[in-house]
Amino acid sequence: MFYLILFFYSLFFLFLLMCICTAVGVAIISLRTVVMTIKAVTVFNSMMKEIMDQVGGLSSQNTEVCDLLRNLLQGMMQVIDALSACVRHVGSFEEAPDLDAIRSLPTCILSVLRETFQHCKDSEVVYCGRLSLVADLLQGLFKEAYSLHKGLLELLDRISLDSSASEEVVSDVVTVIHSLLDICSLISNLDMAMHANTWKFLIKQSLKYQSLVEERLRHGDIITSLCDNLLASFQNSVELAEQIKQAGLQESAQSPEYKLFQKTAKMCRFFANTLVHYIKEFTFFLTKYCRNFHHLYLKIISEFPPSLCAPVLPTALAGDLNAAALVPMNAFLLQLLPLRPFAEVVLQQDLTLSPEHELPQCLLLVNILGHLAEQPEDVQQLWYTGSQFSEDSLRLPLFQAIFISFRQCYTERKVPVLLPGVMLKGQAQVQVTLHQHICVQLCAGVAALPPAFFPTLERCLIDAVLQADTQTALLAADVWCFTARYGTAELCLHHVHLVAQMVKACTAECYQLFHLGLLLKRLVFLMTPNHQMELVAHFPPSKVENLPVWHHVLLRALSRETSLHVQADIIGLAQKVLTDWEDGGYKLGQMEKVNAVLLSLLSVLRGQPSPGEQSVLSAVKMVTQLWSRMCPDQVKTHPVLQHTLKLLLSTVAILVKNIEPQVICQAVLCLDAVVSQKCADHLLLAALDFLSSLGKIFIPPDSQNQILPRLSSLFRILLADKSWLIQQHALEAFSYFAENTNHEEVISQSLDVEETKTKVVSYLSKQTLNAQEDEETRLQRVKQEAAVIKEHNKKQESKETVSNKQAAEVVTDFEPCPKKARQESSTEYSRYIQTAQSALKALQALIKSNACTTETPPLWLPDKLQELQTLIADLHITSVKPTA
Repeated sequence: MFYLILFFYSLFFLFLLMCICTAVGVAIISLRTVVMTIKAVTVFNSMMKEIMDQVGGLSSQNTEVCDLLRNLLQGMMQVIDALSACVRHVGSFEEAPDLDAIRSLPTCILSVLRETFQHCKDSEVVYCGRLSLVADLLQGLFKEAYSLHKGLLELLDRISLDSSASEEVVSDVVTVIHSLLDICSLISNLDMAMHANTWKFLIKQSLKYQSLVEERLRHGDIITSLCDNLLASFQNSVELAEQIKQAGLQESAQSPEYKLFQKTAKMCRFFANTLVHYIKEFTFFLTKYCRNFHHLYLKIISEFPPSLCAPVLPTALAGDLNAAALVPMNAFLLQLLPLRPFAEVVLQQDLTLSPEHELPQCLLLVNILGHLAEQPEDVQQLWYTGSQFSEDSLRLPLFQAIFISFRQCYTERKVPVLLPGVMLKGQAQVQVTLHQHICVQLCAGVAALPPAFFPTLERCLIDAVLQADTQTALLAADVWCFTARYGTAELCLHHVHLVAQMVKACTAECYQLFHLGLLLKRLVFLMTPNHQMELVAHFPPSKVENLPVWHHVLLRALSRETSLHVQADIIGLAQKVLTDWEDGGYKLGQMEKVNAVLLSLLSVLRGQPSPGEQSVLSAVKMVTQLWSRMCPDQVKTHPVLQHTLKLLLSTVAILVKNIEPQVICQAVLCLDAVVSQKCADHLLLAALDFLSSLGKIFIPPDSQNQILPRLSSLFRILLADKSWLIQQHALEAFSYFAENTNHEEVISQSLDVEETKTKVVSYLSKQTLNAQEDEETRLQRVKQEAAVIKEHNKKQESKETVSNKQAAEVVTDFEPCPKKARQESSTEYSRYIQTAQSALKALQALIKSNACTTETPPLWLPDKLQELQTLIADLHITSVKPTA
């Protein structure tokens, strides 16, 4: 009891002194207040130590220890009560007290409060299973501490400092703020209201004395604590929402669980808004914590749809969570956009993320893109261009980062996850795939992109098309086509030339060629007729080295005049190459060139709904000539001849109604000999196209004995193939053949194996052979596929045919055109100049092509050119401004 007696004497003296000083002011009690409050803290800490020393002997049987501990707790309550009286007394003056006069009081009281709240928080551990013996006193202790805490905050709120405050006083303010921060970590699970009010006061004091304390505050501790509290309250809200759903209480707004959920969600919203406010006011001091901010954003976004790990919640609860966390994240992001360290974290080249954060990262990047149009130029420069100098931290351009992030989301693309689509007038909002969502956002970003960043966009699109993931390449192609269509016709021409040049740079079949071919095929549809003629002039189809470009152009995309020109050139070149091959003795070394013209011929036939009669006759003649030279033994030995066989089969599948029976017989005999051994999948797929097309024709009786049995044999072999790809295409081909053929004996003879017959019957009746997967099993399978495909793509890129370096060399040959000339005052001139240049280049190409033939230019052409030259001279004179 010595501690109690010592303390009560000290406290009585302190209180008496304050009462006396009421008439003469508080300034003279400063020194004595320091002494007495320090004594109060010393006595309080001594009693706390005594409790910790004696608590081990606490039990219902040991009344002596029980009474001692209860007396100590009562003494601690009386200490706190006495300190509350001191606070009330100091606060009773009309004028706010000078902090310098009571500077030790807040510090000492906060020390007592910190110890008290820590003891209450640890009470279950400290008192173990004997908590009930002192529970009433602990509850009373907490209430007294709560009251003292509230009174102290009210007192401090009345105090004001100006810029002339002493160093000691400023240091005391900083100490108070940091002490309150420590207390916040203790009371987070004790009382929500007190926790929120303490944080409010802490932030208020930090802003109130911002100019005095901003360089002394522990910003890292404050930010870390805010982020931790936000995440904790958010996770608690999610868990409560799931519990409410499982218990079926979502319709009961008055249930205790629902009310607790609302309180927790409210705390979540409070911490989110507080964090945004603190970042706004102390941005300069928070740049080193951008990695924390990035992680916080991803963590919260990952708990919301369409994330695969997000819980499925009722609409009302999901709406409350959105308002509490998702909406503030938008304001949070806006505060971070101007920060270079944040951009460096988000756009890091080798950013490693856990699988559940890959989709949130993608959505974060797209969200950033949506905000950039409203940002100042320096912020746009930061995000759009990436790092510019070697001394900068490596930072990707935003568009490139989006494509890379989209590529990582294989599982989400495969499932697929769905997001809200764009609201269209008069239509209900629909759910769209991740590809559609990202595509719309990227196109909107391109539409708002300042012209200065357009070259960077081009490079990002090229990189995305040339990487190995096909769906990412398709996304880039979608954006590229929008860019070409949204801009000027000259911009589209520029892009077609660029892509065509890269197609020519591909020296072999590779995934880059496949991606570039798809893109070129789509871009040609967007060209004007004049520019299509210019493309023909720049890449003449009459030259073998340009054939790779025309392999990927659909003739129906061209104007009639251009289409006829291209057809004539390709067929003429094909006839010449075949003639040279024949005159040269059918050498194997010439087959690469033969295959090139044969592929172009196939493109001509595929590229239009109904090929012209002349094209068909020429193609039939060349195909007949080639089939007569096909030897099965040589085909088995030489891969180049297997490629020839594949092209011939595909061509005959289109021309089957015009092919002579003996040529069909040659083809079937050759195919039967080759398929009997292991073949490449691409050759088998072409064989199936050919076999299915035979259902369209009637085989003459004199050829049936040679053809029909072999047809049955080929179908039997291909229907029994172990590859699921070949097997599926075989079912489709056989089904088409069976629906159209007059030779029904082929059908029955192909199905003489019971297993094969069962497969075909199941396919025709649309029965599913494999058991349906449940959602979780399918998700796990897709995740396993993702790992395999990512590894495959890495291997593909390690042996790429067209490197990004080569692509960059191609790009430098083309000066980028402005995206939208009308956006600048001088661009109307630029647009007309580009149009004139294009027209003159096309005219020049036409004259050059005619010079190689007997056709001469019209007689009026020199006069017209002279008129143009005079007009240009006049324009030059009027455009030059006179100098002073």
